[in-house]
Amino acid sequence: MIGYAFCGSFCTLSHSLAALRRLRAEGAEVLPIFSERVAGTDTRFWRAKEFTETVETMCERKAVRTIVEAEPLGPSIHLEALVIAPCTGNTLAKIAQGITDSAVTMAAKAHIRSDRPLLLALSSNDSMSANLANIAILLQRKQIFFVPMRQDDPEKKPHSLVADFTALPDCLSAALEGRQLRPLFL
Repeated sequence: MIGYAFCGSFCTLSHSLAALRRLRAEGAEVLPIFSERVAGTDTRFWRAKEFTETVETMCERKAVRTIVEAEPLGPSIHLEALVIAPCTGNTLAKIAQGITDSAVTMAAKAHIRSDRPLLLALSSNDSMSANLANIAILLQRKQIFFVPMRQDDPEKKPHSLVADFTALPDCLSAALEGRQLRPLFL
C-alpha cells in the first residue's frame, strides 16, 4: 500500500488528484492522508468536504486526518512508500528539521523511521529562497526523493518551484527502486 498525503498548496490539488487517479488506474492500493488545512479549508479551488470525499471515494478508504491516526504508519502499518503531493514549503521545512505537528508530518516521521521511500512533490513560492537549504538537507537523506520540479512563473514568482505532477507515477516507481528520477530541475 502507498500512503498519499495532501498539503495545502490548494492551487495544485487538481494536478495531484490527476496523478493519484493514474496510480489507482495502474492498480495501486492507496491510503490517503490529509493535512488539517486540506481537510478543513474551503478555497476557490476546492471545497474541503468535496475534495476529501473525492479522494476517499477514489481510494476506497477513509483518510488519515490526525497525528494520532498517522503515528502507526511506520511501526505498525507498513507502507511501501509515502508520497506527499503537493508538499508545501512549510511541510518541507518541518520534515527537514524534524518537526511533527500535523497528520502529514507525523506520517512522514513515522514512515521515515521504517527506511522506506518518501517522495515529495514540492509546490512552494519560497523554494529557491527560504526553503532552498531544506531542499539541500533532504536531498542528502537516504530514501527521500523528489518529483522533478520547475519554476512555474519566473517573472512574477522568481523563487517558486512546482513539481511536474505528470511525472509522479514514474518517480514513485524509481523511488521504490531506490533511484531519484533525473533531471531534478526542469
